[in-house]
Amino acid sequence: MKKSSIIALLFILCGGGIIGYSGWEIYKTKAETSKSLVEAKELIQQGRENNSQEVIKKSDVKFGETIGILSIPVLNAELPIVEGTDPDDLDKGVGHYRGSYLPDENGQIVLSGHRDTVFRDMGKLKLGDTLVIQLPTGDFTYKITNTKIVSADDTSIITLQDEEEELILTTCYPFSYIGDAPDRYIMYAERQ
Repeated sequence: MKKSSIIALLFILCGGGIIGYSGWEIYKTKAETSKSLVEAKELIQQGRENNSQEVIKKSDVKFGETIGILSIPVLNAELPIVEGTDPDDLDKGVGHYRGSYLPDENGQIVLSGHRDTVFRDMGKLKLGDTLVIQLPTGDFTYKITNTKIVSADDTSIITLQDEEEELILTTCYPFSYIGDAPDRYIMYAERQ
């Protein structure tokens, strides 16, 4: 076999391996997200059946725990919200940034997600579109008021302020970037 044939075969095998691995990761993430969504729907239904009026507090939830659903009506999307933003948490759905607040706690609520899974259509959202956080205690509606793009190492958007309820969604940017994206796409929404 010629040297050029061996090199071509190695490229084909490496490419096939990368595609196979990527396919497996996408499948695994979709399966984990689907499982988390079922858990979230059960949790919400159980809370509503019990007429739960108790406000869920950020101190009450554990890392990796499913806590609710982020509904995006204009995209016809229901995304499970999981406590934490570690890679394992984000594989399960939208991650609630630990230390940020939850609805009715009068502070900054920060939700993050992968641009190629749960937030793959985030770029289609416009100012004025609504987002709904569904918890066992009720639904909380927010209107998108602003967007911006910041450097990946810019942490200034997460202030954890506790003066006014504000929802912030974050994901990597550019949306179609291959690899670790250099920026973050930030979406701000106010409670309705």
